[in-house]
Amino acid sequence: EDVTERRRIEERITHLAHYDALTDLPNRTMFHEHLRAGLAAIAGSEEIAVHYIDIDEFKGVNDALGHLVGDELLKSIATSLSRCAGPQDFVARLGGDEFAIVQSAVTSLEQVDELVARVFQAIRAPFDCMGHHLTTDASIGIALAPRHGTALDQILKNADMAMYAAKAAGRRTYRFFEPEMDAKVRERRQLEIDLRHAIAQGGLEGGLEVYYQPCLALKDDRITGCEALVRWRHPERGMVSPAEFIPIAEDTGLINEIGEWVLATACRDAANWPDDIRLAVNVSPVQFKSGTLALKIMAALAASNLPASRLELEITEAVLIRDDDTALAILHQLRAIGVRIALDDFGTGYSSLSYLHRFPFDKIKIDRCFVSDIAGPDGSASIVQAVVNLAAARRMTTTAEGVETEEQQRLLRALGCSEMQGYLFSAAKPADKVLELFALHRSRLAQRGGEESRRREAS
Repeated sequence: EDVTERRRIEERITHLAHYDALTDLPNRTMFHEHLRAGLAAIAGSEEIAVHYIDIDEFKGVNDALGHLVGDELLKSIATSLSRCAGPQDFVARLGGDEFAIVQSAVTSLEQVDELVARVFQAIRAPFDCMGHHLTTDASIGIALAPRHGTALDQILKNADMAMYAAKAAGRRTYRFFEPEMDAKVRERRQLEIDLRHAIAQGGLEGGLEVYYQPCLALKDDRITGCEALVRWRHPERGMVSPAEFIPIAEDTGLINEIGEWVLATACRDAANWPDDIRLAVNVSPVQFKSGTLALKIMAALAASNLPASRLELEITEAVLIRDDDTALAILHQLRAIGVRIALDDFGTGYSSLSYLHRFPFDKIKIDRCFVSDIAGPDGSASIVQAVVNLAAARRMTTTAEGVETEEQQRLLRALGCSEMQGYLFSAAKPADKVLELFALHRSRLAQRGGEESRRREAS
């Protein structure tokens, strides 16, 4: 009996059970088997270092350039990791954009640092993926056995916590496990529980609040609109930064409930504003992909009696998945309701120009990173000028974010930017305070107009 073909099939099945189909690296199952054997064989003063490697902002590549390009990038990263690992090191893909390296026979932390340096050098080199020139980076967490534990589950958990600590430190770095990290994980879990309670509270004490940051026309200094920004006044912690709780909300899906509440609350507040002041509300990619966004917007407008023309939705490039007709159809659906659409954080993503070509936005928001150094000798004035010209050619307005100095305001006005937003004019304020600001600012403009009229008459 010829069993050659049967054995070939059996070998293929065994291979598929232990290796990743995309990168052909060992998979999570084989990684666990190898690490379990390594932990059982630790002897003497040698240690094992487990490196958890998470590719930073990989989702943005998938969203902007598509999954085929994302897969090519993962294969390129896998090849680079295999090349920089030592002969005794074990490289695996755990799934998604997560990889791992088991570094054996470690006798000093310098060895671990050297491997990390090689990993960063390898993955920071530009990759050519289907014609796209991509650079990437990683957050790496490291746990040492037996120093940080000898049980498989414990080492995996500690490496994972160290990796999240690297992410929390701003990504593009690495961290060794420390016992205090366990307390931080518990704290994050408690914050998630508290956030769920705050959402249930809504605008009540200890719940979420909506603040509004005004947008000022650079031509005549009128307030043209306000951006709704969610705030959380924790009963024990005080004001919790959105940078702290929004990522938790997005990771857990709570952002849908938060976004719906902010939209309804902001529309209700804006209905009491002067008719010429618009409301801007941010929409996260998670909300956008829920499929019911247009219905929720129509419901919020109907409940508040706010005209659709006074509502502006701010979306980032992550909302627009390349070649995703569904995303564009939803935007056209929202436009048909009468809602305005603004592209937020312009210039910080992958393919902004293609988005401007495919959808007629009403406004482009120029990211604060371009505004902060606009006044320098090698600053971003030319970039801002290019964006302003591009927007004008496509009948879009421009809003500069993060304006903090009069010099920035003067330059933006000279470059032809339509509006500004930032601390120079006003920080975000609660609903009652922003109403007071409207009245105060109008009286100042009227007073200034009167003084100019008297000067003209006198001359």
